[in-house]
Amino acid sequence: MTGGPAVLASRCFAPAVRERLAALFALDENTTEDPLPRGELLRRAAGKAGIMVTPVDRVDAELLDAAGPGLRVVATLSVGLDHIDLAAARERGVTVGYTPDVLTHATAEMAIALMLSLLRRVTEGDRRIRRGRPWALTPNFMLGRGAAGLVFGCVGFGRIGRAAAGIAGALGMEVVHTSRRATGEPGECTFGELLARADVVSLHCPLTPDTRHLIDAAALRAMRPDAVLVNTSRGAVVDEAALVAALRDGVIGGAALDVFEDEPRVHPGLRDLENVVMAPHLGSATLTTRTAMGMLCVDALEDVLLRGREPGNAVPGG
Repeated sequence: MTGGPAVLASRCFAPAVRERLAALFALDENTTEDPLPRGELLRRAAGKAGIMVTPVDRVDAELLDAAGPGLRVVATLSVGLDHIDLAAARERGVTVGYTPDVLTHATAEMAIALMLSLLRRVTEGDRRIRRGRPWALTPNFMLGRGAAGLVFGCVGFGRIGRAAAGIAGALGMEVVHTSRRATGEPGECTFGELLARADVVSLHCPLTPDTRHLIDAAALRAMRPDAVLVNTSRGAVVDEAALVAALRDGVIGGAALDVFEDEPRVHPGLRDLENVVMAPHLGSATLTTRTAMGMLCVDALEDVLLRGREPGNAVPGG
């Protein structure tokens, strides 16, 4: 560790981010790709002025108290905040910085990539070839659906949802959307109307008590039988057990998932289904995006610890 305020980096971040952290702070860094065990995270947080975390690190009263009264800022490499107890941070005067905007396009792009892979059966075809199963170019072989003319239903019309809807529109899809607050924009409808109309239901809402298991058995039954579900938000927005049952029973046509309810565990039923496309939480996983996210986190640490000011990417009201 070098000079400056003591900072814990809970993961091995992008090279440019690590270099900047080491230049500015007395850095205690997890140099592996694995998350720190909870006990080690608590131990290494002690005495730190700042902590930089990811969504797999639970930032609660226990961690904040383990760090001690000298902790002034927590920066998270995410736009989602369901892993952080914001009330506990406020009570202790700890600023929370996050990374809005910079991951918008990458995550929206991932949603569309998953959707297209599912609709055109790309991943299914890849599995068929890798397994050595026979195939031939015949008129009716592995027919999928093109995006043009389908209805793209966007649940959560914030930055990422709007970006995904924009790409969907460019593909010739009709866009409908719903969110917590009415926008008055074209295509706005109720959640129930969206489920009934959409060929693609794409989730872009944060995980909150209100959205946990938003997509449950009833919601799945309300969807069209040929509709597909795309989730790049948070895994627990979907009841995975209900989803597996719906997919097996033909209640909906398929699912494309980048996030899971109990990551990194995946419901075993999902792995057995051909009408499912899965990715290991790759929404923001480009070097450019992850570096930009990391730099925003360092900005928050630097603003609070070295400049004595509120960071521009502080959580509103946090």
